[in-house]
Amino acid sequence: MQKIKKTMLYFLFIVLAILGGVAIFMQQPQFGKQPSGERLKRILASPQYKNGAFQNLSHTPDLAEGVSYWDILKAYFKTIPDKEPKKPIPFVKRNLHEWDSDSTSLVWFGHSSYLIHTHNKNILIDPVFSGNASPVSFFGKNYAGSNEYKVEDLPEIDLLIITHDHYDHLDYETIVKLRTKVKQVITSLGVGEHLVYWGYDEKQITELDWWESSKPFADFTITATPARHFSGRKFTRNQSLWSSFVLQTPSVQLYLGGDSGYDSHFKAIGEKFGSFDLALLECGQYNYFWKYIHMIPEETAQAALDLHAKVLMPVHWSKFTLALHPWYEPIERVTKAATQQNLPYTTPKIGEKIVLGSALPQTKWWTQP
Repeated sequence: MQKIKKTMLYFLFIVLAILGGVAIFMQQPQFGKQPSGERLKRILASPQYKNGAFQNLSHTPDLAEGVSYWDILKAYFKTIPDKEPKKPIPFVKRNLHEWDSDSTSLVWFGHSSYLIHTHNKNILIDPVFSGNASPVSFFGKNYAGSNEYKVEDLPEIDLLIITHDHYDHLDYETIVKLRTKVKQVITSLGVGEHLVYWGYDEKQITELDWWESSKPFADFTITATPARHFSGRKFTRNQSLWSSFVLQTPSVQLYLGGDSGYDSHFKAIGEKFGSFDLALLECGQYNYFWKYIHMIPEETAQAALDLHAKVLMPVHWSKFTLALHPWYEPIERVTKAATQQNLPYTTPKIGEKIVLGSALPQTKWWTQP
């Protein structure tokens, strides 16, 4: 009996030590900070905040019906052919300080990071340049060739847009390095707490609830619009909001999709705003297991049609493996669906400049030997 008690005490000590170590580790700055003070008061008054958390417009289970976390764990132990590229991702390295000021141009950095240059303004969306899509360096590594751009390559950023606080969209290392280059930030309600914690000035930051708008420059309007997703950098979910954004400039209207499962909000946004010159929509990291929070590629094409998009640019692929499909499957499926629907699309390489109103790249670079 004495031996059993001693064994139990050892076991309890080990468990407490592990829990203590986790608690200490979770205090590191990359995990961010939960909203507080005046920001929390505003959150509590949001129509989207109910029962202690932000909610989607439609009921959105974490997992599909009949799916358990055990099912997902087993799936991750299976071999997925071509889950990662066998060779480096092709890219174009260009000078990001040189732009044609008379056009709206865009450079994609892989996954959901891209830089828009329009009317002499540089607008950066969800930059992740640290090399991994997680709070630790050994998980979520980028593909070879997909992370050739660094913060040092960027010009001054007139506006930084952060759609939500997941690690593959809000990267601590990148955001800290960007601090001296960024003039303004627009983000979803509650996300600003992370940025202030990481050294940004509260006066730089504008947080928007769904359907709220801001005018960062003369003749520019940015509106936060709904998405079907979730948020959180620790164990507690949905304490900050997730959004898509509508960017209206003097000459073009763009849809910046962030992350979202398919739902009726795309049609509602399309009806409200008319049409979009370009819609940037996620097409990767999907699975039936979590079908409500990430679109499958065919749904991405349908979302673009719902938005009345003139051109679709698929993003959220080709940099990280965060799901169970072959790395190239998203772009193959979404371009096939777009072709069947007569929906124009563009598929630039990482770093390749696209210019709206000009011929847009459509090469199948992911198939090149």
